[in-house]
Amino acid sequence: MKKIFSVSLILLAVMTLVMVTGCKKEAELGSEENPIVWSFVPSGEMERVASGAQAVADMLHDETGLFFETNVATEYAGVIEALSSDPPEAHMASLATFAYVMAAERGVAEAELVAVRYGSPTYNGQIIARADSGISDVSQLEGKTFGRPDPLSTSGWIIPMLTMRAAGVDPDTGLSGVVDAGSHDGVVAAVYNGDVDAGATYVDARTRIEEDYPDVMEKVVVIGLTTDIPNDGVQFIPSMPEEMKTSITEALLKIAATEEGKEALNTAYQWNELEEHSDNFYDPFRQVLQASGLSIEDLNK
Repeated sequence: MKKIFSVSLILLAVMTLVMVTGCKKEAELGSEENPIVWSFVPSGEMERVASGAQAVADMLHDETGLFFETNVATEYAGVIEALSSDPPEAHMASLATFAYVMAAERGVAEAELVAVRYGSPTYNGQIIARADSGISDVSQLEGKTFGRPDPLSTSGWIIPMLTMRAAGVDPDTGLSGVVDAGSHDGVVAAVYNGDVDAGATYVDARTRIEEDYPDVMEKVVVIGLTTDIPNDGVQFIPSMPEEMKTSITEALLKIAATEEGKEALNTAYQWNELEEHSDNFYDPFRQVLQASGLSIEDLNK
């Protein structure tokens, strides 16, 4: 009888443990125990991006009742890996164009919103150099050091790399070195300080460091502009429930229309507005890649 009683206690304990464990695993996405993770790429100074991102997340919570956790990755690839993991370590992302196209090809991200800056959902990249460097054209980058925000930055590397190729400079063999500055702000500072001969950023990242370097617009000049590039925005994992995705999207559009929301979005990424755009908005960029003869795999080596 005692043995039966002991076995019953053990079974009860095991069942209780299974139930507790199961409850933890089944915590609903968007609950306090299982918040929606929104990952940002390091577009600018990380503390500023993090501050703006958290402010938007707090407003999203007030609008939807859902719980959010934000983080700023140290590199673009980290966000794609977080979306790709099983279970996902990120449920939302704010990826730049090339990183989004990569994530979409992997089937781990779906575009929903695109940022608007200066009235446009597209932007341009710029190739910059010090005014006293003697470099006035992209074709003069042969043998120079070059700063980029990240290997997957669309405006800071992918398109400038194609631009260099078109100008007769092979970015793989023609540059004397490539430096990852970690952000667009970092590239501008590196060029200003003479740490690199030239670099690439979005237009116009120079203004982001003007407070610390008041003469940056005179000391650092633009020597080339890229073609139009879709802005970064907000993407979701495909497995996110449609109702939840719609709720978040509508809330973000509402937040972006308020003064408080505009300030937070501008702090994080210099977003002025948000527009709804699906995956086909990125097709012109895919065509640029196709015309270059390079695939996403080639560019990600």
